[in-house]
Amino acid sequence: MAADKTPVETLTENEAAAELAFLASEIARHDELYHGHDAPEVSDAEYDALKRRNDAIEARFPQLRRADSPSLKVGAAPLPTFAPITHSRPMLSLDNTFSDEDVRDFINSVYRFLGRLPDGSIAFTAEPKIDGLSMSIRYENGRLANAATRGDGTTGENVTANILTIDEIPNTLPKGVPAVVEVRGEVYMTKSDFLALNEKMASEGKRTYVNPRNTAAGSLRQLDPKVTASRRLRFFAYAWGEISEPNDLPKTQYEMVQTFKAWGFPVNPLMKRLNSVEDIIEHYREIGLKRPDLDYEIDGVVYKVDRLDLQQRLGFRSRSPRWATAHKFPAEQAFTRVEKIDIQVGRTGALTPVARLTPVTVGGVVVTNATLHNEDYIKGIGNSGERIREDEHDIRIGDTIIVQRAGDVIPQVLDVVMEKRPADSVPYESPKKCPVCGSHAVRERNEKTGKLDSVTRCTGGFVCRAQAVEHLKHFVSRNAFDIEGLGSKQIDFFFEADDPALTIKTAPDIFTLKKRQEASPLTKLENIEGFGRVSVRKLFDAIDERRSIALARFIYALGIRHVGETTAKLLARHYGTYDAFQSAMTEAASFAGDAWSDLNNIEGIGEVVARAIVEFFKEPRNLEVIGRLLEEVTPQAAEQVSTSGSPVSGKTVVFTGSLEKFTREEAKARAESLGAKVAGSVSKKTDYVVAGPGAGSKLDKARELGVQVMDEDEWLAFLGG
Repeated sequence: MAADKTPVETLTENEAAAELAFLASEIARHDELYHGHDAPEVSDAEYDALKRRNDAIEARFPQLRRADSPSLKVGAAPLPTFAPITHSRPMLSLDNTFSDEDVRDFINSVYRFLGRLPDGSIAFTAEPKIDGLSMSIRYENGRLANAATRGDGTTGENVTANILTIDEIPNTLPKGVPAVVEVRGEVYMTKSDFLALNEKMASEGKRTYVNPRNTAAGSLRQLDPKVTASRRLRFFAYAWGEISEPNDLPKTQYEMVQTFKAWGFPVNPLMKRLNSVEDIIEHYREIGLKRPDLDYEIDGVVYKVDRLDLQQRLGFRSRSPRWATAHKFPAEQAFTRVEKIDIQVGRTGALTPVARLTPVTVGGVVVTNATLHNEDYIKGIGNSGERIREDEHDIRIGDTIIVQRAGDVIPQVLDVVMEKRPADSVPYESPKKCPVCGSHAVRERNEKTGKLDSVTRCTGGFVCRAQAVEHLKHFVSRNAFDIEGLGSKQIDFFFEADDPALTIKTAPDIFTLKKRQEASPLTKLENIEGFGRVSVRKLFDAIDERRSIALARFIYALGIRHVGETTAKLLARHYGTYDAFQSAMTEAASFAGDAWSDLNNIEGIGEVVARAIVEFFKEPRNLEVIGRLLEEVTPQAAEQVSTSGSPVSGKTVVFTGSLEKFTREEAKARAESLGAKVAGSVSKKTDYVVAGPGAGSKLDKARELGVQVMDEDEWLAFLGG
């Protein structure tokens, strides 16, 4: 689904909550595909539009920000193929800007946060944004100790053996460097090496690669370092992570990068240090003009506050630094033809139309598919009935369309070339029945707003093969039960099997498979092509290893609509045990009472998510499946997370009034760094209210509820200065 064109300022709170729920789920899926599997499905431009839409809605409705909000997340969890490495300092992603005005807003926000006038006194560095794979390389006593991908920002994949094959990365550093140094940068493949590799693959009759970025990422994740070595990967250094003795090192970003160069690391020669907005934007344009002639892919320019002490003071948001941003280049466009429109059925029954295109090369990448999102999108209608393409252009089979991409994959459909529309073309009609199971396909209507959901859904539930199979694939996925040996192909095989000794139709069947196999006198899995005795034993062992599982994983694996990993963790932490969780959801079945209020008051869970959870537990078929599952699996009690030594760890704080000793952003950043939750409104869940001059209704509410109120001096003293 493309970003909705409905003006954010016209959204109701319920509409905003519903859209934030969709955006959280959709962006998380794209993050997993891009960062975790190097197999994105949407263009950078479309992905960025989704994130901008999410940020705009959160800015207008801060109370609706979800626990699994894309604004709080970075990348995707590391692949289990490689041992995990926990980053000593998080590797966060950058916020994006797309216009000159966005750049001015970013620079002004830096001055505003620091309480200074925008007088050009703060210097910024500007350097190309390399389209590669982020890497952190740790040196101890001058020797390369380990290297890790960004992963989810907290934990990455140990790819040390493969990093050692890259000639441009030194194995040892000069004498006198700090005892611990983490050099961070980007691993990439040059365009010329990429083309040479594809020529070699084609000459050998092998499948060629799509683009340099995915090829570099895949090459770095090879189990055999010899394969990585043959791919001629490169590296640019641009930042440090953990570093001992920082006081003896450069004080600016620019000097830091020059230090890397002196240590033997490649650094980008196009990096400049600039002060004025005009000079920064001019350098962006100069780099854009050089882009076609560079031997490496770039997709924008990165701006960073130059002084490291100011970077430290500016600090971080939940997923990105306040002192840096990426100014993205415009998308690339091309023309192609819609050959047919297919329907894909997802885990929640969503029917998604996909255009099959005449292959077209856009920016060096051949694209053949484009998601058409939903029925309204095909008609050229936005969620609120507004036109999203000029002159009421719908999309039809046979149409010539303009497609756009800024990254590497499926493009966004911008418009239809009406002059080339075939005379016999007819408007596309969405299916009224599910193409997989034949059940009715409907667009649900919001009872409160009377508005039709943008998504058409199959009503077949678990009788629909597509939904049942997709649910099983979700259940065994990496962030759910993570059962090795039960991949997509295996799930398809077991689901289609007619033999009772083999079939897996619902999650509990996974855990009874071994017992059914042992009881079967004839059908033995080890005798079926593609398995074998060793692989079957490993599969059963992997299944048995998951008979005890973390509560958050268990909740996520249930496949409740709108409940992603972060929300599942939040629910697990709040309720502690599965019995307490299910009992509370049963008590909340009337959407009233203490249990319902308690669910809604969990920070980051709004009414849309709460209603979806309760509805899930009201469905008898779901309870029947869960009951059988609990006979085989034991969810573990959740561990309670706290920040050691912090007086506000796990507490909810509200700031109100005009703060004088620090900016509102600084106050929030410090509270969150100490483990507190900062809320926008006062409720019975609030622990502390920090009130400055001019505090109004929030202060009155705090006194009414008996919440502890502090002024700024008391708050600082409470935190320890």
